Amino acid sequence: MRTRPTTIAAAALTAAVTLLLSGCGGSDGEDSGKDGIAGADTGASASASPSPSASEDDIDRPEIKLPSDVKNVFEGGETGDPVKDAVLADNERRVNSIDEAIVVDAEKHPALEFYSKDEALMSAATYIKSFYDNDRSFTGETRYYDREVTLAKDGSATVTYCMDATGTYPKDRKTDKVDRSVKASPSDYVFYNTRLEKSTQGVWQTVSVSSTEAAKRCM
Repeated sequence: MRTRPTTIAAAALTAAVTLLLSGCGGSDGEDSGKDGIAGADTGASASASPSPSASEDDIDRPEIKLPSDVKNVFEGGETGDPVKDAVLADNERRVNSIDEAIVVDAEKHPALEFYSKDEALMSAATYIKSFYDNDRSFTGETRYYDREVTLAKDGSATVTYCMDATGTYPKDRKTDKVDRSVKASPSDYVFYNTRLEKSTQGVWQTVSVSSTEAAKRCM
């Protein structure tokens, strides 16, 4: 139940990234967390995202917070292979960083650029900006499942996964009103194919993304 933007020209993509990274609609900025959120006078307190622990790898990661009315559920986070698990963990953090940028009004969203770059950063920025352009946010639970990692010989990785957004509802950014009349549809099931590369800091950044809505394999 989330709106998705159509593909636009490269210049517009660049503008979207610039606008977002400089605070797209943001106002109260110091809280990179969720209480300055888009739709933020919800009364919902911000809470730490259930992202994988960042303390084990000694990487100085930006904090990601989602409000209590927004929840992402990730299935299959441990494969037994430490490299694949690290890839999945940073894929998870990227997803949370995108949602944080949508639902949290802040001057900056550092996690967005930390976990995405190149085409993936621009497509994420365009997606996020579409919510601001339409004065919308969202609330509810999104499920991510059938997550698989493939490691390539060139050092990159591919993560494929499904998203089920049938448990989310659009929220008016200005009034905070949630529209629960919107019914679930096949387009709420999306299949993603993403490519990640490891940065010099050791972060698995997503560099490209393709998606298929109403994906039968995800239903």
